[in-house]
Amino acid sequence: MDTLRGSLLMVLAMGAFALEDMFLKSAAAALPVGQILILFGLGGMAVFAAMARAQGHRPWHPAFGTRPMLLRSVAEVVGRLCFTLAIALTPLSSASAILQATPLVVAAGAVVFFGETVGWRRWLAIGLGFFGVLLILRPGLSGFEPASLFAVAGTLGFAGRDLATRAAPQDMRNSQLGFLGFAMLVVAGALALGWTGGAVWPEPRQWLQLAAATVIGVIAYNALSGAMRAGEIAVIAPFRYTRLVFAMVLGVLVFGERPDLLTLIGSAVIVGSGVFTLLRSAKA
Repeated sequence: MDTLRGSLLMVLAMGAFALEDMFLKSAAAALPVGQILILFGLGGMAVFAAMARAQGHRPWHPAFGTRPMLLRSVAEVVGRLCFTLAIALTPLSSASAILQATPLVVAAGAVVFFGETVGWRRWLAIGLGFFGVLLILRPGLSGFEPASLFAVAGTLGFAGRDLATRAAPQDMRNSQLGFLGFAMLVVAGALALGWTGGAVWPEPRQWLQLAAATVIGVIAYNALSGAMRAGEIAVIAPFRYTRLVFAMVLGVLVFGERPDLLTLIGSAVIVGSGVFTLLRSAKA
């Protein structure tokens, strides 16, 4: 039952993350990306600060100033800023597909930074996953979108964040990690807005979109944390790829996107490689 509950929580988290991306992409049609990140980050900080206080903890953990957490914060800034630019400038379906390569980058990074052993089968799966990303990007071909490289940079940032999270102290609460993560959104947004300028006062529609993204983002973060702490991870973790299904459905229904054949093939290759890598990691 714990594994079933964890699997359902993972599906809930991925659906919520896809909805969060949808609302942020919609808001980006009228607001600068930097401003969106600042407002979204402030909202999330407020929610997670209230959660931490309700649990009897301070939002700010002393370990935030340590080197691993500073590296995590830098990676979070890169990941959040670049992926938000990706969903604002490119189809939601293709950006989300590229993001699914994050576990593959984490697996490769674990070898470099933590000395973990990866057999030839997992290396082959990682290589195939990166080939799937190239199918979506299509460098050198007529369908290549330079803005898609933001999704690649975002994937690298999120992978760095996940690797650095391994060094987080055991006594650090999810609400404190969430507070730190949303604080980095504010930093990323300030950097972007300082570069581009152009801040405007949001219309009621944009306020609603940002509020919805904040609430849904908090739900997604907590559902993901609950999923990773329940049942068998080897069974639960592959359900993270349902995010791509949700993103493609929302892309078609809300934004009128039509993923082409190479995007669909590349997505299937990335998901297949990721599931295989997760299952092999569990057996190791």
